[in-house]
Amino acid sequence: MAYLIGIDVGTSGTKAVLLDEAGKVLASVTEEYPLYCEKPLWSEQEPEDWWKACVAAVNNVVKRAGVKADQVKGIGLTGQMHGLVLLDKDNCVLRRAILWNDQRTAAECSEIEKAAGGRKKLIELVKNPALTGFTAPKILWVRKNEPQVYEKAVRVLLPKDYIRFRMTGEYATDASDASGMLLLDVAKRQWSDELLGKLKIDKKMLPKVYEGPEETGCLTKDAAKVLGLKAGVPVAAGGGDQAAGAVGNGIVKVGAVSATMGTSGVVFAHSDTVNTDPEGRLHTFCHAVPGKWHVMGVVLSAGGAFQWFRDALCSEEKSVAARMGVDPYELITSQAKDVGPGAEGLVFLPYLTGERTPHADPFARAAFVGLTRRHGKGHMARAVMEGAAFAMRDSFEIIRALNIPVTEIRVSGGGARSELWRKMQAEIYGGPVVTVSAVEGPAFGAALLSGVMTKVWKNVEQACDASIAITTRTAADKKNIDKYNKLYPVYVKLYKDLKDDFHTLSGLV
Repeated sequence: MAYLIGIDVGTSGTKAVLLDEAGKVLASVTEEYPLYCEKPLWSEQEPEDWWKACVAAVNNVVKRAGVKADQVKGIGLTGQMHGLVLLDKDNCVLRRAILWNDQRTAAECSEIEKAAGGRKKLIELVKNPALTGFTAPKILWVRKNEPQVYEKAVRVLLPKDYIRFRMTGEYATDASDASGMLLLDVAKRQWSDELLGKLKIDKKMLPKVYEGPEETGCLTKDAAKVLGLKAGVPVAAGGGDQAAGAVGNGIVKVGAVSATMGTSGVVFAHSDTVNTDPEGRLHTFCHAVPGKWHVMGVVLSAGGAFQWFRDALCSEEKSVAARMGVDPYELITSQAKDVGPGAEGLVFLPYLTGERTPHADPFARAAFVGLTRRHGKGHMARAVMEGAAFAMRDSFEIIRALNIPVTEIRVSGGGARSELWRKMQAEIYGGPVVTVSAVEGPAFGAALLSGVMTKVWKNVEQACDASIAITTRTAADKKNIDKYNKLYPVYVKLYKDLKDDFHTLSGLV
């Protein structure tokens, strides 16, 4: 029996999953590490922490699964997108990695649009506008603010690709993750020489681009020794966490759309062709499926907003949950369940870390609007859950306006584990939602891609059909759909009304 490993270099930790040839998960291990936010809007991590977590996760997942090291035949990689890792000529990391949710690069985004010849021209070149989360603005920020660092930089890598380098010694990435750097000609699936020239970024700094299931190198003897595996195991290109997560959810055919509510929220629609939102509100990226694309909307604080609510306002529930041996979210959602749709006129804007889709506004802020003495913690909890789902609905509205088919919505992440939150999503999105058997997210998708690389499956579609099944269906109550349809325009209008105030408040920090 041959086994496959998928590794997800996430924001809170690195996960390793081990599958058999039937696509069954035998073990899953996550190793955590810190996040550094030393200034407002900053978000950084140490790449060495990723590597240490990867080593621990892989060793432990093999032991937990009870398989022999030489039975592992393939590894797939995925991870948080957009993060900037800079290496010097000796392959040493030059500074902490700047992460996807870092918002310091507003000025550099404007600089990129200007250099490209305007926002419209930039979207023509790379199918996306300049956003603060993307990698290219981070490169320009380092060049401008840390010239002594930039002068030493000879390689630019994304988080998962730094782990690849540590495993194989190869500088490589995949088309889906590369799409999020804002330097890839997404239609042609190769680096944009024109934009690189305009930004004066040396193409030699960038890794080679592969398709998701392609082999990018093999484990070196040194890497295999510390990972507890056999040297020579091939490593697949993999995908950015959203593309790999879509593979893990079976979003590999037209009509299937995923709504993943983790720390961030993502609405992801598969496409056989290049579909571009002319206003740049949605991302148009390459898929981890060879020769395919996807459109994607991103909410920066979806499940993260609920996590904030738990940590900031629910210390009592956390204490009680600890004594009961249950998840505090269970106690919080039970309070929310006692409140009707719309939380009796209380609305929450979930922009705790700015927002990407559809506003592309790093200065957007979160807000409760409509509070009265009538409202209690249950109302606030429900408003936070509804606000996150409304933010996700923004992406569905754009997708449907682009005439991209939505025939099935697959929900996943923390927002799918709660029956109440699944029902809210169904009613706010406007139709039934389903969950699938695969629950390990991007790491599972990365493992499937490695299975295609090693010929376990003929292609990605076959891998998904063989290993993923629908497990639950959640219907939407038409009365609640009508209520949410009346509330949604209020939600949309609130950001427009408060936008100038958000920007003013940001300037006072």
